[in-house]
Amino acid sequence: MIFELDNVELYFKNKRILYGIYLKAETGQVTAILGRNGCGKSSLLNIAFGNLKPKYMLIRLNHKPFLKPLYLTGFSKYLPQYNFIPDTFKLSFIFKLYKLNWTVFIEKFKAFSIYENSRFKALSGGERRIIETYIILKTKSKIVFLDEPFSHLSPLHIETVKQMIVEEKQTKAIVISDHMYQHIIEASDNIYLLKNGTTKKIDKLTELEDYKYLSVGSL
Repeated sequence: MIFELDNVELYFKNKRILYGIYLKAETGQVTAILGRNGCGKSSLLNIAFGNLKPKYMLIRLNHKPFLKPLYLTGFSKYLPQYNFIPDTFKLSFIFKLYKLNWTVFIEKFKAFSIYENSRFKALSGGERRIIETYIILKTKSKIVFLDEPFSHLSPLHIETVKQMIVEEKQTKAIVISDHMYQHIIEASDNIYLLKNGTTKKIDKLTELEDYKYLSVGSL
């Protein structure tokens, strides 16, 4: 599947936040959105998923205009920055709800084996992030949007999540944004820089220095 987001214009209180946006993602690839805090990355993901309605936008799937919000389709999943799982849900119930196998999960995350009957609120911030990222990546979908999936994770868990992203991109188009640019660069096939309200396709990593997203010598 080829997903394209085009011609986005977003205003907040008559101030133009996003304009001239173009973003493309397709099955078999990870597309990254980089940009400084507050530049509109989360807004862009929410627009793509359909949670936020801009003044203008065009979504195309396989080169054809698509008019419904993606969240209504069932084939798109979105990981927000905030926790979306209720605190009182037990992990065993959560995995049944999303039709995921607990045994398969703890093969990747062995330390979680003690939590099967624990409530979600008993987990740390990083542990919650792992559960929710796993759910979004592993449930059936064609397009996945990940907003800050590496937030609060240990280095070991970050590597495991990156491995999962590589596995899942074989059958999904994945769009990812995170302030931890090193991991984003390693996990992605295509990179867009969001700056001054518009997207710039990055063809060479040194362009991140040219556009002053990174300081010279950071790469």
